[in-house]
Amino acid sequence: MEERKPILEIKHLRKSFGKNEVLKDIDFEVYPGDITCIIGPSGCGKSTLLRCINLLETPTSGEIIHDGQNVLERHVNVPAYRSKVGMVFQSFNLFNNMTVLKNCMVGCEKVLRENRETAYRKAIFYLEKVGMAPYINAKPRQLSGGQKQRVAIARALAMEPEVLLFDEPTSALDPQMVGEVLEVMRSLAKEGLTMLIVTHEMAFARDVTNQVVFMSDGVICEQGTPEEIFVNPQKPQTREFLSRFMNK
Repeated sequence: MEERKPILEIKHLRKSFGKNEVLKDIDFEVYPGDITCIIGPSGCGKSTLLRCINLLETPTSGEIIHDGQNVLERHVNVPAYRSKVGMVFQSFNLFNNMTVLKNCMVGCEKVLRENRETAYRKAIFYLEKVGMAPYINAKPRQLSGGQKQRVAIARALAMEPEVLLFDEPTSALDPQMVGEVLEVMRSLAKEGLTMLIVTHEMAFARDVTNQVVFMSDGVICEQGTPEEIFVNPQKPQTREFLSRFMNK
């Protein structure tokens, strides 16, 4: 049987802002088809970790290995890497001057150098997948938060990434809109998309993922299957954190 190889390997990753060390020697791997949720208290470094993986922040030290290459080396083509390791942001980050359709085409045309017809076809396909095809001519200001986030997911999917990073994709949404975004993410999980998700949605982390990483104070305290983390956590920090969330 062929040995599974990780898509991403995070090795001894550290990130400091001045004297404040936010990430302290982070190690973990992401394998094809993994749905990994990163959970933990606010301010523990979860979003900084995702921003480092996407190279929006430059780690202080360590390695991020993708396809056998350390992407922190100087000669790496960052846009090409980001097309393989995409990101969906908490605050959508759509281009407000572009229509929904153009938002989903622009990366394919500018980064992947695809022709207009191919970019259009892919944009329509992924907008249909997230239920936003009827809104192709709308501008972001005409959409609800949940609709904007679904467009942002379609835009990321149109690049056909190997891994999709989600940085608290529901935290800026009204409660009634959270469900529609999580439903899209559930369907992507069923299709086998590799996802790395920072979230406070504990039920989603418990029910949909196959790997949970619990962070506290810039370190990974514990990681394992949802059953191991939610049913039988080993560390007192994990137990305390989950007791607060699961008793809400």
